[in-house]
Order: sequence, then structure tokens, then C-alpha cells
Amino acid sequence: MSEFPDDCVDLIVTSPPYADSRKKTYGGIHPDGYVEWFIPIAAELKRVLKNDGSFVLNIKERVVGGERHTYVLELVLALKRAGWLWTEEYMWHKKNCSPGKWPNRFRDAWERCLHFTKQKQFRMFQENVMAPTGDWAKTRLKKLGDNDKIRLNSQVGSGFGKNIANWVGRDMAYPTNVLHIATECGNKNHSAAFPKELPSWFIKLFTAEDDLVLDPFMGSGTSCVAAYELGRNYAGIELKEEYYSEAVSNLNDARRIPAQRKLI
Repeated sequence: MSEFPDDCVDLIVTSPPYADSRKKTYGGIHPDGYVEWFIPIAAELKRVLKNDGSFVLNIKERVVGGERHTYVLELVLALKRAGWLWTEEYMWHKKNCSPGKWPNRFRDAWERCLHFTKQKQFRMFQENVMAPTGDWAKTRLKKLGDNDKIRLNSQVGSGFGKNIANWVGRDMAYPTNVLHIATECGNKNHSAAFPKELPSWFIKLFTAEDDLVLDPFMGSGTSCVAAYELGRNYAGIELKEEYYSEAVSNLNDARRIPAQRKLI
């Protein structure tokens, strides 16, 4: 990444090796040393990211000695000390998580997608990820009372309010910060590939056509393929030669790659 110029990337979306996970793939990083390992990488990410860009980090705590390790929370605090703004947290709900039984907990069905920025004002295209309003609107909006036609403030004093009549005639709504995405992915040649729909959602939300998307832990190239298919430029960094080759193969399978969108 040291070869990248300053302020050149519009979106960083990535899923690095989790602590002590994928030891056969990347060797593993002990949870106690994870923050120390990641912070120098984060400094380079901050340097190459544009001021109005976004950094989305898909990561998950692991169990150590019968309890959840705090390395993810410690990483968030360390990134804040390094100047990052922890702008939002999205939850990836894995709709088809693997079944299992443990003596003191249930199976994991979600992972964090932490959203960091360099400043409070950043590029965000919310209309690109709008979702269908849902069946509730068919009955709820069929007959509106007088109270539905004015803005009613929350009775708990939160300061929020709503006007139900504003939903009449709307087929689409802004989504929540919970992403319901199955874990299946087309590529089976990498031990930790995430589904293409996950980076695609953030690419649509935080970039425009021809923007540059970076995945510094590219793996089999899922984020790069998603960026290509959405008309974005992309760059990927991968430690292992075999996964780099797999990423190039996956990109070539997507379609013939134009020169201006070549893999860096």
C-alpha cells in the first residue's frame, strides 16, 4: 500500500483475518496482539482514503477461554485514538448460518461491519440501497386516521416523530442497519470468502460509478468483482500468491477486464 498516492481511494471495504482464525490460510494473529498488528495497516488505509471516503471493516470477536475476547472493541477504541470516526455499525445477519450446539452459547448468526470515516461529512448515496416498503403498508395505509396525518412526537421523549401519511404511494423505503444476507458464495477456493452481496451493498451506498474501491485483504477477489460489476474501479492486495491468482481468475470469469479497471 505504500506505493499508493495519498487521498486516492473512495471506499475501503474488507474482511481481514480474524484473530486466531484461518491459521492454515494466513498463520493467525493472537487476539492479544491483534490491535498492535492492525494499527500500522490502518494508518496506511487512512493515508490513501479520500477525506470524504469510507472504510468498512467486516470483523467478529472470537471466544477465548470460555468468554468473548474484547479485541474488536479494543480495535475500535484504538482506531478512534488514531483519528478515525466510528460513524456507524452495520450488522450482517447470516440468514443460513451453520447449525451447531455449544454448552454455554448459541451459534453465531451475525458479524459486525464497522463503518469508519475521516470526517463527519462523507459521500453517501442512500437512494442506491433502498428496499421495498413491505406488505405492512398495504393494510396500515389503507385507512388513515386523523392522528396519522400529522407529525406525532415520540411519547418517550426521544425527540423523534413520524407522519404515517408520508408513506402513502411509496414503494421503496430506506433500509435498516441490519443486512440479511446468506453466507453462500460462488467461490469455494478460499477459506474465508464472504458473499458478493455484502461488499456490493456498501459499494452502492458509498461510491459512484468510476470511483476507486480498495480491498487490502483481497482473498479471492470478491470485493473487486463486486466493484467491477457495479462499474467501479478497484484495487486489491493479497499476501498469498494462490489467492491472488484465484482473484484474477474470478475477475476474468466476470468478463474481460478493461485496462482502466485492471487489478493493481
